[in-house]
Amino acid sequence: MRPIDPVAMPMSRRRLLQRAGAAALAPVLGSSHTFAQDWTPSKPVTLVLATAAGGVADAVARMMQQVLSDRLGQPVVVENRPGAAGVIGATSVAKAPPDGQTVLVNLEMHVINQLAAAKAPYDAVQDFAPVSLLARIPHMIAVPSALKVSNVKEFVALAKAKPGILTYGSAGNGSAGHLAFEYLKLVTGIDVVHVPYKGTGPQITDLIGGRTDASSAGTPPLMPHIKSGKVRAIAVGMPKRIAALPDVPTVAEQGYKGFETSQWYGLMAPAKTPEAVVKRLHAEAAKAAKSKQVAERFAADNAIAVGNSPAEFAAFIKKEQERWSDVVKKANIKAE
Repeated sequence: MRPIDPVAMPMSRRRLLQRAGAAALAPVLGSSHTFAQDWTPSKPVTLVLATAAGGVADAVARMMQQVLSDRLGQPVVVENRPGAAGVIGATSVAKAPPDGQTVLVNLEMHVINQLAAAKAPYDAVQDFAPVSLLARIPHMIAVPSALKVSNVKEFVALAKAKPGILTYGSAGNGSAGHLAFEYLKLVTGIDVVHVPYKGTGPQITDLIGGRTDASSAGTPPLMPHIKSGKVRAIAVGMPKRIAALPDVPTVAEQGYKGFETSQWYGLMAPAKTPEAVVKRLHAEAAKAAKSKQVAERFAADNAIAVGNSPAEFAAFIKKEQERWSDVVKKANIKAE
């Protein structure tokens, strides 16, 4: 039998064969496209939060829970797995099946633990697939109202006049506030003694009472006391001032260029989660983060909604690792 010459073939027959070939390929090509667009979880999705109930991280997770449940077509359950400064919760997600059914609501502690924990049983980059950075909350540098300083320059001058005498409180060793203040100490060259507490509440109480001289914490626990005049904000850790305190300059504005610190919250899936699943989770999480319902709640805590792409979130995490690696080493910080 002579081979078929498609050029010499009558036009109608050639088109018929082309259509038949396209029809045969359609299920193969279309299946990937359909999966990328239409993947939905087959059962309730678990958002693992590596902290106890209550606090900003818990509020973020539960806001996302409500909106994502509607968007994904399956119930979304928040499961608090606190312990070991977040290591327990993160480890459970790292070891979960990579099917999109279990996702970590991670925060800056995820990166810090990789650097400060003696034996973190996971790799913050290799064992997770970034989905989206949801929000950032500014850190504030605050002092009790009785301390006669109104800005970073004056605090630095006082600390240098009394090396090793002034104190600052944090929510505990290896906490975000601990790192933020050690970062400030490194860039300013001051000697201020760290006083670790078991949680943000106790350390804010002692700050108000003047039993410590300073603190670095997120806006939610500090803002009511700043507004009441019990504590004084002397700097914002973010690159820009915040709307709630327009007269409080950033640390960078006060002579320490490049200084940046914040609390942040994002979603991460187990490594090897299919790209189509990550894309769907990202699309819905980003929409949720920027929805009016969530944005209004974020604004109440002076949080900045983000909702960036997986690649952008991965780049952000890398930058955070670089920033805090130097601080952890020089300050000899150990997570507890």
